[in-house]
Amino acid sequence: MTSATQRAREADPADPGEPGGAAPGGAVPLTEPRDGVPQPVTDPAELARVVAAFAAGSGPVAVDAERASGYRYGQRAYLVQLRRAGAGTSLVDPVALPDLTGLGAALADVEWVLHAASQDLPCLSEVGMRPTRLFDTELAGRLLGYPRVSLGAMVEQVLGLVLEKGHSAADWSTRPLPEPWLRYAALDVEVLVELRDALEEQLRAAGKLDWALEEFAAVAAAPPPAPRVDPWRRTSGLHRVRRRRQLAAVRALWEKRDELARARDVSPGRVLPDAAIVEAALAQPGTVEELVALRPFGGRATRRAAATWFAALSSASELAEEDLPPHSLPTDGPPPARSWASRDEAAAARLARVRAAVAELAERHALPAENLLPPDALRRLAWAPPPDAGAAEVAAVLRGHGARAWQVGLVAEAVAGALPEPPPAPDPRA
Repeated sequence: MTSATQRAREADPADPGEPGGAAPGGAVPLTEPRDGVPQPVTDPAELARVVAAFAAGSGPVAVDAERASGYRYGQRAYLVQLRRAGAGTSLVDPVALPDLTGLGAALADVEWVLHAASQDLPCLSEVGMRPTRLFDTELAGRLLGYPRVSLGAMVEQVLGLVLEKGHSAADWSTRPLPEPWLRYAALDVEVLVELRDALEEQLRAAGKLDWALEEFAAVAAAPPPAPRVDPWRRTSGLHRVRRRRQLAAVRALWEKRDELARARDVSPGRVLPDAAIVEAALAQPGTVEELVALRPFGGRATRRAAATWFAALSSASELAEEDLPPHSLPTDGPPPARSWASRDEAAAARLARVRAAVAELAERHALPAENLLPPDALRRLAWAPPPDAGAAEVAAVLRGHGARAWQVGLVAEAVAGALPEPPPAPDPRA
């Protein structure tokens, strides 16, 4: 089968109207799927044919999902895209077909190729699709040290093709989906397998393929994210809220907003912005009129629901002291690194030394420091190092904090050497 890369490059570069015409910088636009734009699969019988076709296909399967972040409540999938040799490209509508367990089972033993897999796996799992093996092209790009690792950037840098990305933030809950959106969705999986193959060769040449395979296995085996404790604490601007009574107001407004957003199936930020929640919690208005006088509550929809928001604020103001939320949740981890200097100068200095050691290793191996070692593992080690901080002891601590074998093998000795305070420099006057 002719690859998309070959097909694009064989197109007439002199004709800008042809798919594959030359783009600035020598990259070639990829504007049409090689098999045309498929229509979404919405019928069970049609889905059964897709399942059979993909089960009979060969090689890895490219998988992507489109959500409606910023428009709808939650992170469910509104379109699932797949492409596999021998099966072509299919776009499946999980609104019409919410149970894709059969499709997932047909691909259970197949390597899935995804870009930024951790973003799509939760919503794919919700519809019954979960890989046992995967190749993450974004993660591969990070391990190879690419400066830009979005799908469009990786396709351009590795394959010399330009993907049109104009619909990435669209409302994918729209029905029917416009034809340009379907074309965009099909192109997202058009060259994923080709990108995977090229990146695998680069990883092998760089001596990083085993690292990548270990990372991919960890992503595939990771359990679904657990529900957050006190999710309202992620309200943007919460750092401005200092008093527990004000925190209770944030909680009350956040929970009421979440209730309304879930019932309406809209993004919570469209019901009430975070800025309005924080402003109301800080101001503690005593009447509905005082609430709507606050600038973030000036919109028509917000004013219309002012009585609802004021009722939530009133419920927080009436709480007994013992029912107010604590300033922070208890944790088994170290405090925020920004507070270390005031709480434990030795730990702050230790963290600076081990960070520098990891940064130097990351630069030497041409990959981001956060991919060389999870920042949380590094902070936990620096805050509470083992009594005998040799390389073996450091390695055991890092493994206990979730570091992978390849990461431990690269950093344990350097980090162990950076943990002790260096001896004072000799006095040149002595």
